[in-house]
Formats: sequence, C-alpha cells, structure tokens
Amino acid sequence: MSNKRAGERIRDLREMHHYTREVLAEKAEISEKFLYEIEAGRKGFSADTLCRIAKALSVSCDYIMLGEEKEHRGMEKTICVLEMVEPKQRSKMQDIVKILYDMCETL
Repeated sequence: MSNKRAGERIRDLREMHHYTREVLAEKAEISEKFLYEIEAGRKGFSADTLCRIAKALSVSCDYIMLGEEKEHRGMEKTICVLEMVEPKQRSKMQDIVKILYDMCETL
C-alpha cells in the first residue's frame, strides 16, 4: 500500500467525475490543501478520511488503497455519467436501461 498510488487513484477518480479539488474536498469534508497533499502522495490519511473520500467518489476503500477492480466498478462509471445528465433526460435514460435489461433477460 503506497500513499503515492492511493493519491494517484483519488486524483484519477476525481478527474473522471469532473470534480475540482475544491468540490471533492467539500464532499469529503477535508481541506482542499489536505486533498492536494493526499493526491500528491505527501500525506497519509485516517480510515475515516478514506471512507469519506471513497463515498464521495462512489468507490470502495479497497479500490483506493489497493487498486482492486470490483465487479460493480462499471456501475460507478454509469452513475458518474448519469449525474451529469439533466433530471428529465435521466428519467428517459433509466427507461432505456430498463428496456435493455429486460431484453438481456430474454436472451
């Protein structure tokens, strides 16, 4: 487990979510400077901070610390995309996903 690698994963995830450092720091209830130091691998962090960052980024603590991909990782990317869509469009997209799911069940 390396602070540097964990910090890189946090930065990559933050950028994937299109979050500024300020936005993620606010969501995780830490200072922007502390987040910068974490992303740069200069500072470690407590389990509590890890959990808040993971929750803000919709990933597991394991992924941040170990880089292990989980089965549901694809779902997190889908959620990230849906968060960028207007609410009215989101509802239509959910309907489309439901139709696709039902189609896959019949195959």
